[in-house]
Amino acid sequence: MRKLISIVTPTFNEELNIERLCLKISEQMSQLNYDYEHLIIDNDSKDKTQEIIKKLCKQDKRIKAIFNAKNFGHLRSPFYGLLQSKGEAVIYIASDFQDPIELIPDLIQKWSQGHEVVLLQKNSSDENFFMNFLRKLFYKFINILSDIDLTINTTGSGIFDKKIVNILKSIDEPYPYFRGLVSEISNKVEIISFNQPKRKYGKSKNNFYTLYDVAMLGIIKHSKIPLRITTILGFVCSVISLIVGFFFFIYKILYWNSFQLGMAPVIIGIFFGIAIQVFLLGIIGEYVGFILTHSRKMPLVIERERINF
Repeated sequence: MRKLISIVTPTFNEELNIERLCLKISEQMSQLNYDYEHLIIDNDSKDKTQEIIKKLCKQDKRIKAIFNAKNFGHLRSPFYGLLQSKGEAVIYIASDFQDPIELIPDLIQKWSQGHEVVLLQKNSSDENFFMNFLRKLFYKFINILSDIDLTINTTGSGIFDKKIVNILKSIDEPYPYFRGLVSEISNKVEIISFNQPKRKYGKSKNNFYTLYDVAMLGIIKHSKIPLRITTILGFVCSVISLIVGFFFFIYKILYWNSFQLGMAPVIIGIFFGIAIQVFLLGIIGEYVGFILTHSRKMPLVIERERINF
């Protein structure tokens, strides 16, 4: 009996890509000695993506679909899709062709050799130079802060053994940072490097907010250093304020009649103090926000419909 491979693809407004993607995946899998299921989880698309997916599900029962009741974000929805798979290994791959479909045989080969986690790593990218530079800078920055070694230039796309997926299923994680979770579960991660092409069809759903969300999630989930910096910075500022205050107090006593404190130092000192406090409260607020997210015990995703399960 042939082993079952699950392929998980998240979608949101991918009407120009999804049909071609399913065809390409079918072509790749037909050349391999494995059965497969292709699980598409759609994050409440507003175009014709769901209509196309339903048509594909009727044509091929190996294609399964989950339609979310609303948009649950670009982190929760893909993770939920991975948890619904039942294959001996699970391949997570994007729907925009920026993860080359031709790498599927290489991923399966690495897994068949005994590697439980194999990630796709962008060796280079045809995307905007500035965005590429910021991503590399962020990866270096988060590795400096992180308590664990995180993989560089990976997004989570790759293949995962059923053992790893079962561990992920046992983790109560309402807002997952997938790349970090994988690094926490296994320190033996195999890498396949590739050049990331430009998106041919459709538009990227990433924007400043989504990238900021991922960045803050990665830092907060895997590092307490910002909190330590907050404490140290607050202590240093307090000491400096005490020294400056003591200096002006002595200076006023010695030159009581001639010393007159100007408005500029007062205004600068007040606004500097406010800026530091707001910055520190912002960092603490990020941590408190994620504590609230965890304490609410909300589900990763609420489904509206399933097909072919």
